[in-house]
Amino acid sequence: MKGFFKLALSLGLATILLAACGDKDTADSGKEGALKVVTSFTILEDIVNQIGGEYVDVHNLVPVGTDPHEYEPLPEDTKKATDADVLFYNGLNLEGGDHGWFFKMMDTVGQKDENIFELMNGVEPHYLKGESGEEHEINPHAFLDPVVGIQMAENARDALIKVDPDHQSEYEKNAENYIAKLKEIDEEYKTKIAELPEESRILVTSERAYQYMAERYGLDEAYIWEVDTEENGSPQQIKELVSFLKEREVPILFLETNVDPRPMETVSKETGINIYEDKIFSDEIGKKGEEGDTYIKFLEYNIDKIYNGLKGN
Repeated sequence: MKGFFKLALSLGLATILLAACGDKDTADSGKEGALKVVTSFTILEDIVNQIGGEYVDVHNLVPVGTDPHEYEPLPEDTKKATDADVLFYNGLNLEGGDHGWFFKMMDTVGQKDENIFELMNGVEPHYLKGESGEEHEINPHAFLDPVVGIQMAENARDALIKVDPDHQSEYEKNAENYIAKLKEIDEEYKTKIAELPEESRILVTSERAYQYMAERYGLDEAYIWEVDTEENGSPQQIKELVSFLKEREVPILFLETNVDPRPMETVSKETGINIYEDKIFSDEIGKKGEEGDTYIKFLEYNIDKIYNGLKGN
């Protein structure tokens, strides 16, 4: 009997080990032959993963909590960029433009131009005035507008098909489903903002990141600073916003997830206008498992908070 039990136990262990190996092979085969993709920051990573599905293996460069405007690539980033089949960047000066960190990295690793794609291709840029008062710097935050998100998804789809035409039908199907969701969100933005009283349609934030979205859906903008600089939230900037707010019936102030809260807290103290209890997203999606951890959730989260804040909920 002891021999029988030993034999049964051995066979059982062997079966478990074989099953485990089979699972590993199956898991690995899902990415076997997948495109090696590099994205510049989290929103692009999510869009490419949604459209590429099992046919892409994505390495993202700028992690959540890190400024995408200025980034110092790590050794692992350099290796992934060297080996990548396709690379995506935002454009509109988010990564510092043609002479910014992203293209310096491309030059360093010797990537070919035909492997590099801008997801903002075809999007009309909006400009910031800066301290000079003249429009000269491109606002890179177009992705806060769901309609621009549709353009980004289409660009990602077309790039993946160009590089990997064997899976064109899969990319097209994934993109179709994804774009349908973005179109629903566009309608949600239209509906919710249209429901707000006109005098309440004023979006007050720290940075002028919401320019594209505000213009499309009919929100007035107010902000402490236009462009990220070393003097964000200067006394002069705060003074100008406070003066503006004293002339308008603004229901609430908003604070972004990635900014120093102190300048807006000063504005709130000097105007008596409260800061909305929940922060909103601007430069990045949320951390995995938290609010706004995909681009779709990011957009839905923002409109919910903006609508509830301006409505007084």
